[in-house]
Amino acid sequence: MTTPAPTPSADIPGLAPDAVPLSGERFHTDPHRLYREMRQQHGPVVPVALPGDVPAWLVIGYRELHQLLSDSELFSRDSELWSQWPKIPADWPLGPMIGRRQPSILYTVGEAHTRRVAVTNEALEAVDQIGLRAVVESRADQLVDRICGQGEAELIEDFAKSLPILVLATLLGFREEESQGLSQAMHDMIDGGERAIAGQQHLLGSMRRLISLRRTQPGADVATRMLEGNRGFSDEELVQDMMVIVASGHQTTADWIGNTIRLMLTDDRFAASFFGGRHSVAEAMNEVLWEDTPSQIIAGRWATRDTKLGERHIRAGDMMLLGFQGANDDPQVRVHQAAGGGGVTGSGLTGGNSAFFSFSHGDHRCPFPAVEIAEVIARTGIEVILDRLPDMDLSVSPAALNRRPSPWLRGMTTLPVRFTPTPALGGQR
Repeated sequence: MTTPAPTPSADIPGLAPDAVPLSGERFHTDPHRLYREMRQQHGPVVPVALPGDVPAWLVIGYRELHQLLSDSELFSRDSELWSQWPKIPADWPLGPMIGRRQPSILYTVGEAHTRRVAVTNEALEAVDQIGLRAVVESRADQLVDRICGQGEAELIEDFAKSLPILVLATLLGFREEESQGLSQAMHDMIDGGERAIAGQQHLLGSMRRLISLRRTQPGADVATRMLEGNRGFSDEELVQDMMVIVASGHQTTADWIGNTIRLMLTDDRFAASFFGGRHSVAEAMNEVLWEDTPSQIIAGRWATRDTKLGERHIRAGDMMLLGFQGANDDPQVRVHQAAGGGGVTGSGLTGGNSAFFSFSHGDHRCPFPAVEIAEVIARTGIEVILDRLPDMDLSVSPAALNRRPSPWLRGMTTLPVRFTPTPALGGQR
């Protein structure tokens, strides 16, 4: 059941005088130091300013974030609760990210959310892991075939940002010839430029056509299983949930691939993996989820009543931003901090420990089957790169690498590499 939104009033809380702007290059150049300074100055719950001086709370304490995500009654996913809506203009730049009146699984709560999670989980759980790996290898080989003879490549553009959507399209039930169009539409939507709306509409239209087709021509795919396991939801609701699968699964997995390859190319601990070994791939991927997680900050949760969190007074209708990287860096759980540096190193928590918040927690945690699929896509894709381009190295200095200028999602915008040219496989593996 949707919780009634707080009644707008003249005393809607404004911006705290010490609010930290949620913008600036430090979020992508030196986030570990920035979160440490935030924690020292403000504690585990930080007042922040969104574009247009819109107030919110950023939760960077590990225990506080766990408490917030564990109590869906006190901190709801229902964005209609937000007390700031009367002040938000129609063209607010974060409007698409925050979402209002969206009929997807992301913003449902209570029993309706539980039923929708069941439909999605059952459809994803049935994905055959061996078959999935074969699909990933095939798509990854196709991407590598385009660059392997050149001796140099831009791995974000040429590989990481294309692989997840190509695989997800296949799992959903799209034909291979349709996947390239879906890939371009996804990139257009994520880039946020003049083609963003067209990209979104292409994806929505494609999903609607697929659901309609699978009603009369079922297949061994996620769309068919969502239709077969439907618990009273409309086709449009299923379409919206398929959009969530693609939108949430693609970019984070692409960034997981890019951030992991960057780590392995710049950190001597993982260099051996590029010379005949794979044993460090999983370790590097796990370390990225602690130190360099693709999902840095997520919006959000909304307080259903006045409460306290981390000694802060939270008012009903306040927005809570989930500071995943800040919580991962919390010295309460990271006992070995890098002295004076900009990062967290040698914590001893990355070697197989998965207590990070990179996939969230609680009722709205990323579904376990989705996590498994993302891990297979990322790990298999990286392993294909290691197999095909074993002497790959950066073609610029590590300091010249650029991050996406965003506090929300952390990923590389470029990852230029060089390698010995090799022949294309042409489907022969």
